[in-house]
Amino acid sequence: MKWIRDPELLPIAAKVEAGERLSFEEGLTLFHTPDLNALMRLANLRREQLHGDKTYFVHSMRLEFTNLCYVGCTFCAFAAHKGEERAWDYDEAAVVEHVREKYVPGVTELHMSSGHHPNRPWSFYPNMVRQLKANFPDLQVKAFTAAEIEHLSKISKKPTLEVLRELMDAGLSAMPGGGAEIFADRVRLQVAKNKVKADKWLQIHREAHSLGMRTNATMLYGHIETLAERLDHMDRLRKLQDETGGFHAFIPLAFQPMGNSLAQNLGKTDYTTGLDDLRNLAVSRLYLDNFPHIKGYWVMISSELTQVSLDWGVSDVDGTILEEHIAHAAGATSPMELSKAKMITMIQQAGRVPVLRDAYYNELESYPVKQEVAAD
Repeated sequence: MKWIRDPELLPIAAKVEAGERLSFEEGLTLFHTPDLNALMRLANLRREQLHGDKTYFVHSMRLEFTNLCYVGCTFCAFAAHKGEERAWDYDEAAVVEHVREKYVPGVTELHMSSGHHPNRPWSFYPNMVRQLKANFPDLQVKAFTAAEIEHLSKISKKPTLEVLRELMDAGLSAMPGGGAEIFADRVRLQVAKNKVKADKWLQIHREAHSLGMRTNATMLYGHIETLAERLDHMDRLRKLQDETGGFHAFIPLAFQPMGNSLAQNLGKTDYTTGLDDLRNLAVSRLYLDNFPHIKGYWVMISSELTQVSLDWGVSDVDGTILEEHIAHAAGATSPMELSKAKMITMIQQAGRVPVLRDAYYNELESYPVKQEVAAD
């Protein structure tokens, strides 16, 4: 422990080494410590206790089948209203055709999340999943955030548990973790007052887990939330994971400050800093001791910082994406997609071992670091 300069980290380091749980107060200490080198080392220790040098990615496609949405979240630059020139709205046949156009051999996961459509009937959604599975039987469909599930519950007049059950029967493989934003009421009322409430978001994931479906969880940070509110968000997730064990990964999403009313009202044009991103990932890894993976989402923090994050607790870097629109609408400067070869190289150059996975985190193939790549 000679590398620890902040004495307040010494008891935390002892707990991390012993695999013991950190308290809320210790989590806040991690958020405030000036000893970033020690924070990095502790997060990496925990990461390597769980996964060694393995770093997971998925060969995936992204499809937002509509950007029509009535919710009006202030952080969103993606949503559009009917009649706007930039609006799009694919029917079932168009969804299948767009997937066919982008599909390449080896893709295992289709990730879909979209706006809350004001007019589509409930039947559209399970039918869309059925059509996708009929045309691409090997593709694992990961779709519909908890916010979308609540919307589908309203239009179908069915309980959310029944909505999930029927979507699974249609072929839904997994749920993404979006719609969580920040759970704290103070923040939620300002950034997503018309979206699913925190307790309902947690209930829907609890229900998905009860049906055997694994899910992810996100957190939108870098806007008006406090560090204590970030940790409160993680704490609620940790408690649910204790109860169900159904989460695969936690995905912090850095706020993008372009084209949305929240940034305009704050006069905010700057992105989160690299150190804030890395600290957030490290605290996540240390506090969420029961989550298998912390994901560095390269779309929002860049592929370069994602490489660095592999030393800060990150063990998953998402996937090839094949066209993302939600973050880019708000100013993300990353590419729209990365090839499988680039994902492998990105991880290898960081000195880690790329592991191709599917939506269930089954390991499909490993790519050990080649000496000449590691030396670049």
